[in-house]
Amino acid sequence: MTERLKPEQENPAPAPPALPFRTLLYRFMFFDWLFRDVSAARNRFERHAALQHNKYMSRYLPVYLRRWSVLATFDFGLGFLFERGLQATALSACFFTWSCMTVTGMVVIVVAWLLLTFGRFS
Repeated sequence: MTERLKPEQENPAPAPPALPFRTLLYRFMFFDWLFRDVSAARNRFERHAALQHNKYMSRYLPVYLRRWSVLATFDFGLGFLFERGLQATALSACFFTWSCMTVTGMVVIVVAWLLLTFGRFS
């Protein structure tokens, strides 16, 4: 015997369109798309809802911190490799500069996480 599919099973819902690679890469490295703008709220209720949403989404900031720490370690390692191993000082300076910028980004992530997780907002 063959089973017949019900009409709702024959045409399943279409899959959502895949995001472009650039968007995925941006969302993988940067976290601003997770949060809502509290200053754009029109009243106290919307401001409170945006703040609660931001506090809830702050749980993902340590994931971004780990990603940025891997990037900083990778940049510092490449800078060390190019300076010591290949004697390419200009190229190593570029990698050391990027490692300093990623460490600065890590500080921003830590401060945002601490304020959203442990901060008291009135």
